[in-house]
Amino acid sequence: MEEHAQGPLQEELESILPTEFAARIKRLGIVNAMDDENFAAAVKATGRKKLIIAGVTNDVCTVYPARSLVCDGFEVQVVADAGGSPSKMADDIALRRMERGGVTLTSTNQLMAELAGSLATPEGGQPVQVLMESFQA
Repeated sequence: MEEHAQGPLQEELESILPTEFAARIKRLGIVNAMDDENFAAAVKATGRKKLIIAGVTNDVCTVYPARSLVCDGFEVQVVADAGGSPSKMADDIALRRMERGGVTLTSTNQLMAELAGSLATPEGGQPVQVLMESFQA
């Protein structure tokens, strides 16, 4: 199967994270990422049971793998404001489906604060610094 041409977002990701971009799992046309054998194997190979995920759109890219992961025994947090949907209604429905299905919804700021723990420590300040730098770009 032919791979689609790269768009501006893919080019930006490749320039920022070239090694990670090259190692990504390429899926073509599979809506639920967990239905892709290579993707599912890569997720399971991490050995982690707690996952933080986001997608381009919440109503397609995120809802299906998030719900599948919960059914497979994973604890899933979805960064709801990292993705969107074509309409507010579509986004609201997707978020409600995920939450009712056992997914924990979070926002970028909540996630950064949770990962930081304490902003008074050098380690806790690092995620905030990354976030502030991204706002300046």
